[in-house]
Amino acid sequence: MIEVENLVKRYGGHLAVDHLSFTVEKGCVCGFLGPNGAGKSTTMNMMTGYLAPTEGEVRVDGHSVTQDPAGAKACIGYLPEQPPLYVDMTVREYLEFAAGLKRIPGGERAAQLDRILEMTRTADVSGRLIRNLSKGYRQRVGLAQALIGFPHILILDEPTVGLDPKQILEIRALIRELAQEHTVILSSHILSEVQEVCDHIFIIHHGRLVAQGTPAQLERELAGTPAITLLLKAAPEEGRVLLSGVPGVAEVAPLPCGEAGAALLRLTPAEGADPREAVFRACAGADLPILEMRRESLSLEQIFLELTSDASAAGQAGGRRRPFGRRDSAEPEPEPAPAPETAITKHGEEAEP
Repeated sequence: MIEVENLVKRYGGHLAVDHLSFTVEKGCVCGFLGPNGAGKSTTMNMMTGYLAPTEGEVRVDGHSVTQDPAGAKACIGYLPEQPPLYVDMTVREYLEFAAGLKRIPGGERAAQLDRILEMTRTADVSGRLIRNLSKGYRQRVGLAQALIGFPHILILDEPTVGLDPKQILEIRALIRELAQEHTVILSSHILSEVQEVCDHIFIIHHGRLVAQGTPAQLERELAGTPAITLLLKAAPEEGRVLLSGVPGVAEVAPLPCGEAGAALLRLTPAEGADPREAVFRACAGADLPILEMRRESLSLEQIFLELTSDASAAGQAGGRRRPFGRRDSAEPEPEPAPAPETAITKHGEEAEP
């Protein structure tokens, strides 16, 4: 559905997007995850044709964004981070105007807009001036304009930024509904949002793709060999000596323990080893009851922080294992200003609907 090949964007001496390549399959909900300034918005602007790449190519449903921009844009509905709204129009007037810009035939507009207003739950405010709507409703109106023409692909740049928790839940619910009929690509720096909504995640840092996969794949592949925490009915030194000789255990470290007569130990397995069964047999053979055994694992949040840490390159140089898809990063630079918007102005002051 979308193929991004060796995509590069330079602003003078600043490399904002650094040779990105990936594919988005039809029907997938994909998340671009990265810290502020990672290059997410710049990449999306190039994918939608709002910004020309310095190098590389984007193909949307077989249409080259640079060679056949009209064909590519016809397949895409785009919601920028700041929805391009005319605040002195009513919701219906604005969508009529946007439909004209997208060259929707006059005979089809009324029925199409009625359906879109229903899909985005904005029919009840269709006669209201946009300037009098809350930010949550303005975001829905922006989503409604992206749906005009019913494109196969929706590209949403930070769709919940600046919303309150209730509005965030409402927008997420809308995205999940739309994903049943559209391929959706959204950018975010909110981990819970991407994890909840997306089937596939691309993690971007300093304009580079550092990892990709489903949330479960990322947690499994990037977490490495998890440590084991063991609560043992034994003296700490007794437990440490016993378990240090267990096959597959590389290191045993005592931890503070508030339970009398017990030792809390952290076991670091050898690379690729799972010594839990051997630990159990050793403790049983020594008549030292195991009160608790827990296998630690990295959450997606911890993985994200590790992959986007500027100290990660130093860690790799020190011999740490590099997760799949990871690349060395340059020093951080601020992301350039977003591409200029269309003639449609930004939203004005907010007021509750």
